[in-house]
Amino acid sequence: MRLYGGEPSRWRGAVYSDQTRSLGITMPANLTPAYHAAEQRYRAARTLEERIAALQEMLAVIPKHKGTEHLRGDLRARLARLLDELEQPPPGKRGAASPWSIRKEGAGRAVLVGPPNSGKSALLARLTGAGARVAAYPFTTEVPQPGILRVGGARIQLIDTPPLVAGHSEPALYGLLRTADVLVPVLDLGADPAAQLGELRAAVGTRHLALLAPGDTASSDGVSAKRAVIAATKADLPGAADALAELTAAAGSLPVVSVSAESGAGLDALSEAIFQALGVIRVFTKAPGREPDRDDPVVLPAGSTVLDFAAALHRGWEKRLKYALLWGASGRFAGQRVAKEHVLADGDAVELHG
Repeated sequence: MRLYGGEPSRWRGAVYSDQTRSLGITMPANLTPAYHAAEQRYRAARTLEERIAALQEMLAVIPKHKGTEHLRGDLRARLARLLDELEQPPPGKRGAASPWSIRKEGAGRAVLVGPPNSGKSALLARLTGAGARVAAYPFTTEVPQPGILRVGGARIQLIDTPPLVAGHSEPALYGLLRTADVLVPVLDLGADPAAQLGELRAAVGTRHLALLAPGDTASSDGVSAKRAVIAATKADLPGAADALAELTAAAGSLPVVSVSAESGAGLDALSEAIFQALGVIRVFTKAPGREPDRDDPVVLPAGSTVLDFAAALHRGWEKRLKYALLWGASGRFAGQRVAKEHVLADGDAVELHG
């Protein structure tokens, strides 16, 4: 991008698209102060996560018209490269890698986010067995801590994060939130969780992030909407029921699951809600004459077919597949013969025949 001088004052400060210039068209980008502020943050960024957060903001606030087509394409390409680098840190750099650069694994990534001392680390420990530091004082967690949550055989990456405090959180935290498939706001039923939810929404909103109920469609242009499931912690405290009612009203369509890391109440329901929010299904393999293998499902996007299952199971299966036998909710009866195009449901067991 070049800045051209000598133009009328109403165009001064505009960035012009190489594409429109090559066509002999002079078209101003009319970039806003919000865009320039995000661009300054990008230029000043020191870490990968800070650059990602700034690029996301630039894309969110950039005007959408012909004059910015080339610039938007360039920003999207840069963002894609940085996200790939963040999500898949190159091998051989383990010692120098940022603690915020966590390799994705499992069926999806769910990130615990919330204010200080809301119970995020205790939840991670109970749900995954990961060795998170748990203490009664705030700011115990200084860097992200990953673990693996198992739900019906599916493996979900669950990450604990440092506290989200408006104006005082690590910038890299927002970069990590953008890589999440599901956000799990962790709110304390003993500390006005409805107000905590409002503060969290405002904090992520400053970085053009929003919480989206599973099944809803994002409507705000330029905002990265993340599916969310709220974990209302410390359900065994006095007055928790009243606080839960207030939180549920404030949450609107967002699902709220009441849990206690101390007693274990609600943990199974929270695990299932996180899985459902991912928008995936578990499909189990079955060998002829044997029971289905229920320990290691193939996890596929909802709406996947028998052919998708075969391709995910083993390279080459999709080419020699003739039909399949099916046991599960998507069939009319056990052992039904189905075609390649048959759409599968969560929990189906499939026996492939070539």
